[in-house]
Amino acid sequence: MKKYLFNSIAVLSLVCSCSWAVAEEYLTGIDWAEPEIVTPGKTDNDPPSDATVLFGKASDISNWKGADTWKTDGDVLITGSGMIRSEAEFGDCQVHIEWSAPTPPKGNSQGRGNSGVFLMGIYEMQVLDSFDNKTYFDGQAASIYKQTPPAVNAMRPPGEWNSYDIFWTAPRFSEDGELESPAYITATHNGVLVLNHFALLGDTPFNRAPQYKDRGPQGPIALQDHGNPVRFRNIWVRDYKPAQKATEKE
Repeated sequence: MKKYLFNSIAVLSLVCSCSWAVAEEYLTGIDWAEPEIVTPGKTDNDPPSDATVLFGKASDISNWKGADTWKTDGDVLITGSGMIRSEAEFGDCQVHIEWSAPTPPKGNSQGRGNSGVFLMGIYEMQVLDSFDNKTYFDGQAASIYKQTPPAVNAMRPPGEWNSYDIFWTAPRFSEDGELESPAYITATHNGVLVLNHFALLGDTPFNRAPQYKDRGPQGPIALQDHGNPVRFRNIWVRDYKPAQKATEKE
């Protein structure tokens, strides 16, 4: 029995040795550029070192067009009259924004805590008080307006802060203006995945079917006035570029 056990161990050792001897490391053959170093924020909500802060911890509205008709209260931006648009423009990007529906709640359906976050100034992710407030599903909070509801309703009660983290891929067009690739969005609402690589059908108007039109590779972040005093804070954006080959690095 001992002799059999010894022989078995010897054979196993030989097999393992041979396997290690013939194994080779897989190489992609790609010469990757070194990823840039980005310092993350102290929390997941804080802007990382490469972010463009559109509204932060001071009552500074200089990063917005049309914001002189809105109000500020310390680090809070309150909806006023008319849509506002960021001075900076973005294509593929990561957006973080926090918002709070009015309290006490007033109105119902689309008349309660209504606003919107517009990517590239065109494509709306709905802001709405959807806490115990029924409306059409592709118009509730975290929907792509008139195109898709969110996967779930992750709304917090009025007066509490909600967060959107949006990962945006801009649409691509040919030189003659034909659509080559639609816009895509992945997003979380209060840390809950609600949109997963959804392909937008076009823009997001109220009164017609969506359609695409080439308006350039970048556009502003826009916030909607819908007559409700929705509050916003901690708004920042990161341009996104995928990993690059060394030959692509400038």
